[in-house]
Amino acid sequence: MAIIKVKQVRSRINCPKTQKLTLDALGLKKLNRVKEHEATPQILGMIEKVKHLVAVEY
Repeated sequence: MAIIKVKQVRSRINCPKTQKLTLDALGLKKLNRVKEHEATPQILGMIEKVKHLVAVEY
């Protein structure tokens, strides 16, 4: 599997609770934090849900 880097670039303030929980599941708790994940279908689905809050580097 490919490794992808996910960075939170926008604030979670005023986001629905489900999006906040998705960011937590991705390991993103603060702005400008970067986490590496394998590009599994589950991770890609979570990124799709919060794509307006994160930046992805493949």
